[in-house]
Amino acid sequence: MNVTSEKFLPIITPETEHFWEGTRQEELRLQECKSCGLTYFPPRPFCPDCSSKSISVVIGSGKAKLYSYVISHLPSPGFKPPFSIAVVELSEGPRMMTNIVECPQTPEVLVLDMPLVVVYEERSDNITVPLFKPHEEIA
Repeated sequence: MNVTSEKFLPIITPETEHFWEGTRQEELRLQECKSCGLTYFPPRPFCPDCSSKSISVVIGSGKAKLYSYVISHLPSPGFKPPFSIAVVELSEGPRMMTNIVECPQTPEVLVLDMPLVVVYEERSDNITVPLFKPHEEIA
């Protein structure tokens, strides 16, 4: 992988450690509440729906659909304009902020509800970020 250290590096906290360990192993780790069954993101020590602390870590499918986005044409450290800043809805239900990659950054290509699949970008020895690219679903 190509390490791109000039990009933003998130800070690993005790609550997010399992998530970042997962991305290093190319797994999209989510949390699931054992009390109400909600699968959620971002990581936190309790369920955002019922406040239960009875949670488990599950591995997501890596499939999503494009929920919302903006295309930035402004320079930003580590990004070459234009680039998308997107919210995707994971197949498991949660939404997450990310970037859409490996396609033209135009409204004609970035169509809401388009199927996406996760790809991983190593940014440092400790941080690998999940990004999403278009995915043609096989019927």
